[in-house]
Amino acid sequence: MNGWNGIILTVDLTSGISLREELPRMLLEEYLGGRGLGVRLMRDFFHLDPFDPAMPLIFSVGPLCGTPAPTSARLSVVSRSPLTGTIYDCSAGGKFAWRLKAAGVDVLFITGRSPWPVVVTVTPDAVEIMPAVALWGCDIPTTVAALEDRGSVAAIGQAGENGVLFANIMMGEGNSVGRGGMGAIMGSKNLKAVVVNGDRKTGIADQVLFNKSRQDIMRLFKASPVIFGPLGISEFGTPVLVDLMAQRRMAPTENFRKTWFEHSANYSGPAMKEACAAKKDGCYGCPIQCKKSSANGKTLPEYETASHFGALNNIAALHTIITANDLCNEMGMDTITAAATLSAWGEIRGAFPSTEEIPRLLHDIALRQGDGVLLALGSRRLAEQLGHPELSMSVKSLELPAYDPRGAYGMALAYCTSNRGGCHLRAYPISHEILRKPVPTDRFSFSGKARIISIAEDTNAAVDSLVACKFAFFGASLEEYAELLTAVTGMAYSPQRLKEIGRRIVLTERYYNCSNGFSRTDDMLPERFFTEPGSSGDGIDIHPINRVRFEEELDKYYRIRGLNSNGCFDDGAFLRSQP
Repeated sequence: MNGWNGIILTVDLTSGISLREELPRMLLEEYLGGRGLGVRLMRDFFHLDPFDPAMPLIFSVGPLCGTPAPTSARLSVVSRSPLTGTIYDCSAGGKFAWRLKAAGVDVLFITGRSPWPVVVTVTPDAVEIMPAVALWGCDIPTTVAALEDRGSVAAIGQAGENGVLFANIMMGEGNSVGRGGMGAIMGSKNLKAVVVNGDRKTGIADQVLFNKSRQDIMRLFKASPVIFGPLGISEFGTPVLVDLMAQRRMAPTENFRKTWFEHSANYSGPAMKEACAAKKDGCYGCPIQCKKSSANGKTLPEYETASHFGALNNIAALHTIITANDLCNEMGMDTITAAATLSAWGEIRGAFPSTEEIPRLLHDIALRQGDGVLLALGSRRLAEQLGHPELSMSVKSLELPAYDPRGAYGMALAYCTSNRGGCHLRAYPISHEILRKPVPTDRFSFSGKARIISIAEDTNAAVDSLVACKFAFFGASLEEYAELLTAVTGMAYSPQRLKEIGRRIVLTERYYNCSNGFSRTDDMLPERFFTEPGSSGDGIDIHPINRVRFEEELDKYYRIRGLNSNGCFDDGAFLRSQP
């Protein structure tokens, strides 16, 4: 079989039994891998509580992983989020995905709960469940250093061990399975780390077509100003967006009370590069190298982290932002939710965290002590317990990232239709509303946004299942990646077929969520965005969102998706009709 190994490795931590089985070829062909395959494999488990021992934690690679396909050394981790309760996947790049594929596995399916802390190691010939009591309580760098001679490591820190609802799984190379609390699920299983290694090769059906397709993609990358331009993400990383969001008056500031921060230039891409002697870094084998690291090799903050520990918390000091990023990475916490939760808490108590408080508060969160007991629950639960539920800037309990929805109406709608909660990556309307790619749209209009978002969600679901990086699609398109997939697998894939696969995945996720009680009332922004204006300046006025137009476009989205007015399905026929 080319592209896929065709193998799922199930590890039951309760019994200590592991089993390699063949995956039905039909599932591989119709769900690809990554997000799609993981979501399909959740069909018998999506109703379980996230911390039920039977809840699987699924590591799933794609058919392009293990080949020189650009940006394909990635995987998705799929489960049900303890933070949001939604079906959840999170993508990460690095050697871990490559080596999992080289171990002869497409899916690592972990269930159960060990009676003591363990590490699971996977090679082509064996699975070992090793005691890890000595590593429990260690941070991620210490854990990785102890295990990396065995292969690539995916580990949790103290936050995952202690059940912080936004705990990460961190890869040894610094990549993170960031949002949604997958690290807390891993910790609930007493699983400290997974180590993978192997030497299996991924077959390519048509090497000539593969080489041509790869060359086409690389040529498009080089022609893209967003990727390789003088102010592109390859040069400055994602913090290059800091200045752009400030100019557009849509940088979330002081828990989204304002949309402009006068000191944002302190942590812009160019400022960070100069202050930290930033060098190019990135996922294994990726030509873009969008990540940046400091002279001492530590990963520098990306846009969301810089903006949320900066403007959102009214902090201007770059060194504080870098320290916060380091601590989150070392202890294993999502930076977006951590910063947004601190910001909501700051508004509620009447004072945002100071530069001196931030390190202590992050330690308290990871250890669930002091103020961290409440902060570890995320902004929605924190705000509810403190009597101010309206001050959690979240959708479906997932904190909004660093794009104020009042400054881009497609983004406003996309936050709400996203199946995993307030996420910018499900449709990413910023590409056409702000970056003007591939076709510019009016950012202060809802016109046509429902259809644009539904198409983008389908496209991105396919991308997450290949698994490729979304940044690649600032240059290439599904046309080139469909040809690449055809070359690898020897099966005919077209852009339209990939979008149809993406649509199936998106609707399956929504079906799971609706079955678990989600509905139209959850597809809604916090009240602040409908009643309060943002900041003005440079001829730009940021007005509250028109609720009537928002609701009208949400209705259009439901009709496009074939959903009822509550955003769900009238019966169970959809799931029964799917492979």
